[in-house]
Amino acid sequence: MDGAEHTKTIEGRFKRVLLKVSGEALMGDQPYGIDMNTADRIAGEVGEAVEAGYEICLVIGGGNIFRGLTAAAKGMERAAADYMGMLATIMNALAMQTSLERLGVESRVQSAIPMTTVCEPYIRRRAVRHMEKGRVVIFAAGTGNPFFTTDTAAALRAAEMGCDALFKGTSVDGVYDDDPRKNPDAKRFEQLDYIDVLARDLKVMDASAVTLMRDNQIPIVVFNIREKGGLARVLAGDGVCTIVGS
Repeated sequence: MDGAEHTKTIEGRFKRVLLKVSGEALMGDQPYGIDMNTADRIAGEVGEAVEAGYEICLVIGGGNIFRGLTAAAKGMERAAADYMGMLATIMNALAMQTSLERLGVESRVQSAIPMTTVCEPYIRRRAVRHMEKGRVVIFAAGTGNPFFTTDTAAALRAAEMGCDALFKGTSVDGVYDDDPRKNPDAKRFEQLDYIDVLARDLKVMDASAVTLMRDNQIPIVVFNIREKGGLARVLAGDGVCTIVGS
């Protein structure tokens, strides 16, 4: 698909977007934790999107700090491990809020686990109103329940917010039939159907998230969040990405 076709597919189609960012994306070149330079760069791209007229909300994973599944595999009780992972997402959300507000971008963190001394509780109508006012809303603590991933939380919030698309920022520029970092012959898909993703187990997002997007007819746009300016290019229809839809 050439640039013109990308433009017809994306440009002008989306106004309200949920951006899902993995916790690992915030590490930058570090082996662990939050690289504030990377957080600032991502915040800058989000701010540019808001300035361009998009309504943006975010879900950030917690894998740069704590992964519940990994801890559970080592013997920790799964529910406790997942709650610890949710707390990691709150740390990342507060870091991103700091980066956004340093750039003059108004933002709010809403947590599915009430933590009123540091952020707002998740209230759907309040979140929608924030976005209508041009504020970036960062949803933290997943769904507030164990056994659900932040992918599922992102899909749920995208549906609740009435988003036009869910943008998933990854370490590669789309969905491939194999890991392009290990297989140089891996093929990138331009477009996929939700059913194709589920049937081929392509690991775009977990199955419950993809199913929720399919049921609500919200496209998933997979792009490289590590590439500087990637979000703006994809929103403008010029970037490289894979679109999952029907």
